Amino acid sequence: MEKLVVGLMSGTSLDGIDAALVKISDFGISTKVELIHFNTFPFTEELKKEILQCMDIHTSSVALLTSMNFKLGSLFAEAVKKVCREADVPLTRIDAIGSHGQTVYHLPIQSDEYAKSTLQIGEPAIIAYETGVTVISNFRAMDMAAGGEGAPLVPYTDYLIYQSQSKGRALQNIGGIGNVTVLPKGGTLDHLYAFDTGPGNMVIDEVCRKRLGLSYDPNGEWASNGKVNKQIVDLWMKEEYFDLSPPKSTGRELFGTHFTEKILKEYNDLSNEDLIATVTYFTAYSIADAYKRYVFPNAHIDEMIVGGGGSYNHTLIRMLKELLPNIAIYIQEDIGYSSDAKEAIAFSILANETIHQQYSNVPRATGSKEQVILGSITLPPNGDPNFIYKGRGQL
Repeated sequence: MEKLVVGLMSGTSLDGIDAALVKISDFGISTKVELIHFNTFPFTEELKKEILQCMDIHTSSVALLTSMNFKLGSLFAEAVKKVCREADVPLTRIDAIGSHGQTVYHLPIQSDEYAKSTLQIGEPAIIAYETGVTVISNFRAMDMAAGGEGAPLVPYTDYLIYQSQSKGRALQNIGGIGNVTVLPKGGTLDHLYAFDTGPGNMVIDEVCRKRLGLSYDPNGEWASNGKVNKQIVDLWMKEEYFDLSPPKSTGRELFGTHFTEKILKEYNDLSNEDLIATVTYFTAYSIADAYKRYVFPNAHIDEMIVGGGGSYNHTLIRMLKELLPNIAIYIQEDIGYSSDAKEAIAFSILANETIHQQYSNVPRATGSKEQVILGSITLPPNGDPNFIYKGRGQL
């Protein structure tokens, strides 16, 4: 049976809300997906600042988090309405909404001070009430309850869409953080593994904001005119995270504002072009290093397929090709997909899996003790005539 599902994603780059309206048929390994319409609804600069305040342990507060949870819920609901209007599809035809929410803090490792935990906000009750559609949200919590890191979750959907019988593939996402899903040729879900490679656009974007007043480096133009200082990159690569073996995940807590402020302070003598070129190379080098240490020894890879905003940074892609000359490197558009829409589509698929009572985490990717059903289901106040419980099928 075909379903119309809207997937919502707001990533660590804080570009805005990605909304993908997709048609999904079946579930599990029989899943087929067609993108009907996609759009990104940008955050205002003021809202970005508020979200960053929520993410910063020094500026956040209970009141700020509580308020932002509901504020984002309203914005997510509006994104659903807008993407449906643009596609000329009435809300009454939508079967479900899969909302990742906005990660404000991610603590994948237990410490003496804090419990292993994660928090995504964007109140699902607001979305369900405003749209009249069932919402599946809070995807990461159950994986963490099962002993995992709650990330990455996209590998399951990567397997459903990109697994090949003839090629070994690496699906490299470059959003705020970089992460890879490794799909060995002809492999099953048990052969897949994934992890966060380190920074994606996060450091690049923050340097552009602070130095240029730009939210990002368009097409990698500033980086293309600079000279890379590889000695500085070697110093940054001494960060303990890069030596950890997968499964592992990271976020703004490590490579966010404080990391970038230190860079800006220590290397304020570098020109804008040279500093942006150097941080761009840092992202490319950290990805290539992760492949050489944790991917190539375990799987033969024929091609890397890059998604996320970083795929449009021509300088970053050129650097990756120079650092990894023995594999073919494509972006999503090269193979007929959308780099921007990839993660929003993924959460529409995960929502569909939850509705069908399917396991959709990958223990080899997150480190969980077992496969679990992800997400919490929020029904609209008067129920949802489109919501049909199917019972658990076969993976």
